[in-house]
Amino acid sequence: MTIEKLKFPIGKFESPATITKDVLAKWISDISLFPVRLSSEVSYLTDEQLDTPYRPEGWTIRQVVHHCADSHMNSLTRLKLALTEDRPTIKPYFEDRWAELVDAKNMPIGPSIKMIEGIHERWTILLNNLTEEQYGRVFIHPEQGKTFRIDENIGLYAWHCNHHLAHITETKKRNNWR
Repeated sequence: MTIEKLKFPIGKFESPATITKDVLAKWISDISLFPVRLSSEVSYLTDEQLDTPYRPEGWTIRQVVHHCADSHMNSLTRLKLALTEDRPTIKPYFEDRWAELVDAKNMPIGPSIKMIEGIHERWTILLNNLTEEQYGRVFIHPEQGKTFRIDENIGLYAWHCNHHLAHITETKKRNNWR
């Protein structure tokens, strides 16, 4: 398997030219179901399995789970900023550095699973109740020099959920873990 396929097992995110209500509903469903899907894939893994990188020079499964909690916490905050401020500039963070902190490298995944469950429950309520005008609200990502619409960001994070879930499921397949 190529390093590119290991890095991006479902490919890179591509936003469709038109984001329809059906597309949004699918993306919101992916975000809503992520905690259950993630938990079912990692709840029976041993510490040794959790400490297995999903690719050479990559994060361990443990780090991936903690990264999802960190990333999705930031995404919920960005959504709330975009909903309550006019074109806010968000605060980027160094996800690679966060993944090297002791909590991401060594602690049990249970607290991050709980965070993901709560974050996604609140996130889903907001997403399911956005108006057409709110889908078009934006935030500015200074690091990328890009303006993100809320509707596009929903797709990016639905992809993010599936992307990291695939890191875990593909690692389990390659290692014949159940």
